[in-house]
Order: sequence, then C-alpha cells, then structure tokens
Amino acid sequence: MKKYYTKHFLLFLCILITCLLTGCGQIKKDNLSLWNDEAPAKKALISYMKDVTNKKSENFVPVENRIAVFDLDGTLILETDPSYFDWALFEHRVLDDKNYKATKEQIAAAKASRERGIFPELNANREKMVSEAYRGMTLEEFYSFIRNFMQQEQPGFINMKRGDIFYKPMVEVVEYLVKNKFTVYICSGSDRIMVRPLIEKNLPYIQPKQIIGSDSTIVANQQGETDGLSYTFKKGDKLILGGKNLVKNLQMNKVAIIAREIGVQPVLAFGNTFSDASMINYTIYNNKYKALGFMLMCDDLAREYGNMQKAEKMRAASAEYGWIPVSMRDDWKTIYGDNVKRR
Repeated sequence: MKKYYTKHFLLFLCILITCLLTGCGQIKKDNLSLWNDEAPAKKALISYMKDVTNKKSENFVPVENRIAVFDLDGTLILETDPSYFDWALFEHRVLDDKNYKATKEQIAAAKASRERGIFPELNANREKMVSEAYRGMTLEEFYSFIRNFMQQEQPGFINMKRGDIFYKPMVEVVEYLVKNKFTVYICSGSDRIMVRPLIEKNLPYIQPKQIIGSDSTIVANQQGETDGLSYTFKKGDKLILGGKNLVKNLQMNKVAIIAREIGVQPVLAFGNTFSDASMINYTIYNNKYKALGFMLMCDDLAREYGNMQKAEKMRAASAEYGWIPVSMRDDWKTIYGDNVKRR
C-alpha cells in the first residue's frame, strides 16, 4: 500500500512539474523559437521585455500599462494574395452566395478583382459596397458565413485554408506578450465583427473586446428606418447588420479609436504599412514609459508573395521614424509552418 501511494505521488509530482514548465499546453513556453536567434527584432523585443518587467529597472512598466496593439492584415496574417481577407469575403458574398442579390456595382467590382486582379481604391464608396453586402444578416449568421469561408482552400498556397493564414512567428510574439502580462489589442482596418472568427480560431486568448476595427451599423431587426435614439430594443428583437459603414480604422483613425476604446497609450505597436504609421508613432512618441514600434517587411519571395519595392520603402521609413524593422525573409525560420508551400 505504501509503495502504491509513493508511486502515485511521484506521478502527480511529475505532472505538476510538467504543467508548471509548459503552462499545461495553453501557450508555448519557448520564447520566439520560430525566429532566428540573430534577428535584431527578436533581440530588441526580448531585451525590452526583460527591462520593462523588472521591478528594479527604471523602465519598469506596471501591468495595467502593458498595452500592445497589432495591425492584422500583413502584420499577423497573409495580406494580398490574392487579396485582403475582407475583400475576398466580399467577392465570395457577391459572386458565390446564391442567397444574396448583389447590385450591378458590387458584381462589377468583385469580378474585376477576381478575374483580372483589379482592386478598387480605398475610398468611401468601396466601404459602402462592402458594408451593404451583409445588410440584414444576424451576427450569428455573419459569423457562420465567415467560418464556412475560412474552410476554403487558400489560393496561392498548398496545405493552407483561408482560416489558417496567420504568420506563426507573429503568433509567438502575441503569446510571448500575454505570458508577460501584456494586454494585446488587434487594431485592424478590417471590420471588427468580421475579424472575430479569425481571432477566435487562432488566438483564442484574445477576447472580442480586445478587437478594434472598422465599424458598420448594427440595428434591431424590427427597427426599420427608425433612428436608434427613437427605438427601444424589445422582446423578439435580434441584432442584425445595418449595412452602413461608420469608420475605416486606418491611419489617424486608429489613434483616435485607440484613445477612445483603450484609454491608455500603448507601449508596443506592430504594423506593416504606412496605414499603421500613426498608430506606431502614437505609441513611441511622448510616452512616459519605454516604448517600441515594429514594422514588418514583406521581403520574402520564396515562402511568401513578397514585394521588394514596398519592403525597401518601409525599411527606409523605419530608419526615418525610429521603427524596428522585421524581415520576413531573414528573421523567421518559417512563416505558415513547414507543411505549407507557396504555389
């Protein structure tokens, strides 16, 4: 009997130690293992983390001020092959969904991008078309529509679905920050409601309230054209998408929305284009805490559909503004995992 209890106590002790060392499988404990050891961005982030989490350091950042903001497209996920996730979803809605009666303008825009690679410029009319495409859907119907779309094969790659387009080294960064008691916000130019299923699947520890994005109206299904100030939500009502774009969360709009919704100046920011410049500059300038901004370079032409001209432009801008460049080609051991190949 004594041997029985001793044996099981030792087994319990082994399990306990394993959980303490691995976090019971919730978040990997390896610090940026998918990054090359000599990557300057990796070194900068680890050095920063040791400094700001050390209570004896003059640069110590209290937990409540450990705020990090991430762009989504091109920073955490595949960006433009063949198009942004939100625009590809729009094409699918307009051209493939038999339950949706699209306008001539929507059909023309969707066909031009899908068949000839001609994408409409970012403007109010484009956002209007996208918002209108989902008018009348309940939130649950919209989520279901997105999740089904995420199961499609991702064009341009082998062994990857549309819902698996996250850069694995950047997922490691998010996990690394969470382990160090940072609150991470996704600050996307895509619609925040649309982003939720993507984040739910790939970063389940990021709550919906930590997702910031472009916004369209949400109304009650029995509200009709009545203004929200004059309508009372009542029994039997369901929330549906109103189909009107309110704000595109890019450039200065990102800063304004961060100020309104978070209310605390971030100390870390991650982006990949000039549409993220304001967010990164807001983070690193006039901050009472030590702060860093990282800018991803789309410079990998073998594992990814990179753009060297764009990458060099962002590298030059990083030197000018004081951002830390991240090279997808030189800094990462993998992008989507070794089983995923570019066609």
